[in-house]
Amino acid sequence: MKVLVGVKRVVDYAVKIRIKADKSAVETASVKMSMNPFCEIAVEEAVRMKEKKIADEVIAVSIGPKQAQETIRTALAMGADRGVHITTDARTDQEVQPLAVAKVLAALVEQEQPGMVVLGKQAIDDDSNQTGQMLAGLLDWPQATFANEVTVADDKASVQVVREIDGGLQTLSAPLPAVVTADLRLNQPRYATLPNIMKAKKKKIAKHKAADFGVDLASTVEVVSVEDPPVRQAGQK
Repeated sequence: MKVLVGVKRVVDYAVKIRIKADKSAVETASVKMSMNPFCEIAVEEAVRMKEKKIADEVIAVSIGPKQAQETIRTALAMGADRGVHITTDARTDQEVQPLAVAKVLAALVEQEQPGMVVLGKQAIDDDSNQTGQMLAGLLDWPQATFANEVTVADDKASVQVVREIDGGLQTLSAPLPAVVTADLRLNQPRYATLPNIMKAKKKKIAKHKAADFGVDLASTVEVVSVEDPPVRQAGQK
C-alpha cells in the first residue's frame, strides 16, 4: 500500500511574525522557513506505517517555490521514499488556495493510486483547515480528520481513527482508501539523523507544474490587508 503525504513550507513556528510595510502580506524574506508542524506529524505517522509493514512506499508531495524541495528533503530524511514537487512562484500562504491544492492532490492520487492520503489538519500560516476535507470530497473518499490515533486493519481494508471532539474522544472506522488528517497528539515526530539526511539527497524528487494536472493555481480571493493584532492593553488596578 502506498501512502501519500502532503508537506508544506511555512515560516518556522518559533519565528516572530512581521508584516510587510505595505501591509500586503507576512514578511518572508530572510526569515527561517521549515515544514509545517502538522505535516511533520503526518510524515511521522506514514513512516511508522512503513516500519510496521503496513505501507510499502511513502510519497511526500509539496506545492511551492524551488525552496520547497528542502521541505521534501526533510520528509525524505525522516523516512519517506520519494518526493513530488509541484512548482509555483505564487505565495502558498495566501495566493494558493486550499481548493487548488486539493485539486492537484486529487490528480496526483489518480496517478499514484495510494491506499491512504495523510495530511496535517491545517497549516500554521493560513490556518485554513480545508485541504483534507476538500480532497476527500473531490475523490469521493471517506475522511477522518483531527486524528490522534490511527490503526490500519490487518487486511488493509479499513482504518480506525480516534479523534478529539468537544465532548471527549470519538472513534471512527472507514474503508480504505481514505483521507486522514493529523492532529497535534497523534505522535512525536523524529529528528532526521545525519546518515538519513545524506541518504535523502540521493532520493528522487519528481517535478511537475499544476498545469500538468489540468489545475489552475490562480487565486480567486484577494487579500486586502494584513495587520498585526491590536496591542493588549494593561489591566486596571
